[in-house]
Amino acid sequence: MPNGDVNKSEVDETGQEISPEGKSRRDFLVLSTAAVACAGLVASAVPFVRSLSPDAGELAVGSTEVDLSKIKFGETSTVMWRGTPVFVRHRTQEEIEEARVVPMAELKDPQKDEDRVLKGKDQWLVVVAVCTHLGCVPLSYKGDFGGWFCPCHGSHYDTSGRIRKGPAPKNLPVPVYAFISDTTLKIG
Repeated sequence: MPNGDVNKSEVDETGQEISPEGKSRRDFLVLSTAAVACAGLVASAVPFVRSLSPDAGELAVGSTEVDLSKIKFGETSTVMWRGTPVFVRHRTQEEIEEARVVPMAELKDPQKDEDRVLKGKDQWLVVVAVCTHLGCVPLSYKGDFGGWFCPCHGSHYDTSGRIRKGPAPKNLPVPVYAFISDTTLKIG
């Protein structure tokens, strides 16, 4: 071999020689193919991720506004929130006092009346209107405690929505709610 510039080449895993230009070309092709694949993955993932967000219609039913001016003292109004009935009761002072003097030892699911209503708005009780036993809708102003009665299996709830008698294991749940004005309540 003549003395002079020797072309140093590398050998790939198959034993074939690779010129320096070939190696840089292969690296470029691998990197560009990987970049295109990643861009395609991201482009196809964006619509999928957007589909997981609730649409405007679902967000609209995510909350319910209730006009409280139509509910008189001692009355209960049933409204729908997210496809579930909710009782909104305008309690009398007598109902509030009766609910507050109940000893916690008498309750299956002990919870103070004050913890089930918003401070300063204790005349308004808001509870999900679904019996915690098997999911029936209790009847208002029925039962042994002046609150609600579930005729399916005999659960009795008081004027604070607490289970007092029967097979239901828990109190009627209190949803997230807030007063957006003196006469408007927002559930959810």
